[in-house]
Amino acid sequence: MSEISTKPPSGMRDFLAADVMRRRHVLAVVQRVYESFGFVPLETPTIENLSTLLGKYGPEGDQLLYRILHRRERLQRALASGSPSELELSDEGLRYDLTVPLARVVANYRTLPAYYKRYAIQPVWRADRPAKGRFREFYQCDVDITGTTSLLADAEVAGAVAKVLLELGFTDFKIHVNHRELLRAFVTAAGLAAEQEAPALIALDKLDKVGRDGVLQELVQKGFAAEVGPRLLDALERARQPGALAAMAAEAGPFQVAAQALQTLFTAAADGPAGPRLVFDPTLARGLSYYTGPIFEISCEGLSGSMGGGGRYDNLIGMFQKQPIPAVGFSLGLERVLLVMEERGMFPPLGIGPQVLLCRMADVPAAAAIKVATQLRAQGLRVELFADDKAMGKQLGYADTIGAPFAAILGTSELAAGTVALKELKAGTQVAVPVTDVGVFVMKRS
Repeated sequence: MSEISTKPPSGMRDFLAADVMRRRHVLAVVQRVYESFGFVPLETPTIENLSTLLGKYGPEGDQLLYRILHRRERLQRALASGSPSELELSDEGLRYDLTVPLARVVANYRTLPAYYKRYAIQPVWRADRPAKGRFREFYQCDVDITGTTSLLADAEVAGAVAKVLLELGFTDFKIHVNHRELLRAFVTAAGLAAEQEAPALIALDKLDKVGRDGVLQELVQKGFAAEVGPRLLDALERARQPGALAAMAAEAGPFQVAAQALQTLFTAAADGPAGPRLVFDPTLARGLSYYTGPIFEISCEGLSGSMGGGGRYDNLIGMFQKQPIPAVGFSLGLERVLLVMEERGMFPPLGIGPQVLLCRMADVPAAAAIKVATQLRAQGLRVELFADDKAMGKQLGYADTIGAPFAAILGTSELAAGTVALKELKAGTQVAVPVTDVGVFVMKRS
């Protein structure tokens, strides 16, 4: 029998105590800020119908969906017969993002508010070969507003995400903004037909990862004429110049409406958390096919790739029902935020592990030790009770191992006096402290 690997599958991770506490810290800020903007929580199933998922993310996205095998009888027959033909796929798959499930929910529940502001913090899955720092299972922290075409909604979702980053301590992030219709006008002006738009945008979306030459190479590989790529990229680069957006908004033509919409968005967001962070980026594409208007992506100094993104998707919900419902959303990538915060040492002390290890002499009954531990915990302390009957030296050594700053030693004399011998491990000092005062004593020295 081959040796069983103890590592998680590629692109998956275990989260030990420090990891969990850092994630909880970030998620607590995300939840508090999102709710302060009036968003309400929503959770959807891990598994969605494939009819819900397929055709919403573009050809590349569809290929990254995790599809689920049939259950029970068919799987049993396949295992019994050894015939792979029995291993047929079911009509279900794992959630790819949190936006399409939201669209399904809005279409399904007619009692939702006309203007539905929801946030969702859940894992999603991509059947990919992840590069370093990327994963097949990861959390997204989404805010969305449905039911309005007002660009005030776009400013609000961008503001909520910006506020989260500011409260976490980020000062050097930018929110890149573009408009899907503006991109469409540039694609058309470069000489591409309508059916070539989607593959062109998928290639353009990789500009920050593979650079100009990589995008040009991919466009040629996809069958575009050699002169098309440079023409498109050159036009987009010219649009980066100061005053270019205002010029497009002022001049009648295919760029005007989208450029004016972006100006409206910048004006609406100016005095909110996102205002100083918004930058016009005509090269921003966002590869998902459901975007229809303004699109967003977060960049941070020194980070390759983005920490989140989103945009307006006015036609997606209408794919689930006859009535079109406009919507806009922004997704913050939890893993990317955690990565940068850890690299920069941005986490505050998070109180991981016990503050006090309660040690007992061999002649102290277990019930008495549990009673004291309960009293200490009632004072707000994190207390671990040493379970085994071992020498005091081993108990104190264990306290060092787990990083407990204090050890409370309980013997029969302490038990009779209602005290513990409280040892501050780093300092090596030890004092008798009444059980009722241990919490105050520890907090003063923490």
